[in-house]
Amino acid sequence: MSTDERMEKMEGQLARVRWVNRCLIGCIVLSLGVSFISKTFTPETAWAKSGVKEIRANRLVLEDENGKPRAGLTVTLLGPELYMYDENGKARAGLMVFPDGPSLRLCDENGKARATLSVEKDGPALGLLDENGKGRAALAVTKDGPAMMMVDENSKPRAELSVRKDGPLLVLFDENSKNRACLRTFKDGPLLGLYAKNGKGCVGMSMPKDTPALMLWDEELRNRASLLLDKDGPSLLLCDENKNPRLFLSLVKEGPGLRLFDDNGKMIWSAP
Repeated sequence: MSTDERMEKMEGQLARVRWVNRCLIGCIVLSLGVSFISKTFTPETAWAKSGVKEIRANRLVLEDENGKPRAGLTVTLLGPELYMYDENGKARAGLMVFPDGPSLRLCDENGKARATLSVEKDGPALGLLDENGKGRAALAVTKDGPAMMMVDENSKPRAELSVRKDGPLLVLFDENSKNRACLRTFKDGPLLGLYAKNGKGCVGMSMPKDTPALMLWDEELRNRASLLLDKDGPSLLLCDENKNPRLFLSLVKEGPGLRLFDDNGKMIWSAP
């Protein structure tokens, strides 16, 4: 074999070696690239590494493995709303932000709201509704204090319980929303009031300090009769329509006593 033929053969072998080396280098680079991508862009980090900072949409719906919607996020004219649905597609919970404040709504198996929790300008409020969607009970905290209201199936108030600056207050109403009973506690003692059907006549019982008292008012809410029991004994006071005392009967340690007064409140007779 001549020298030229040997050189030509060696150049061919070197060319094949260079080609094989290039292939090996390419494989190594490719494997390193795949390893880098798999470690860098895993499902956990793909979102963070993708550079996407926000998603814009009019409505977002999340479905379960059966293709049923289980959560929905949308923005209405009143504000954003987030709803969660059960396996039957009924809305069971909703979170909204209205112009007056945020609101949380919990629904029954029929998708009807049964409980609401909101925070408005006057303060937080909790509402309970019946199966017909009518509010039946409400608990709120305002600047005057906490208050609870209960209504009947006709949406008429029947009971109110509140705590005010001067003490707690319980009011009971009839079917016409007329005040029929009132219980209050002042710093001087409790007071119970019972009202007639027209809301005018009233019976009052009070316990100022250690002196229980029973009072009767007429239709104009004028005190006409008072029965007291103090440390000296019981006493009865009767007044006319002008709230002037006309009769005073007492039973003290010294014995019973009776006093009569004219229409000007001047005593005209007494015994003993």
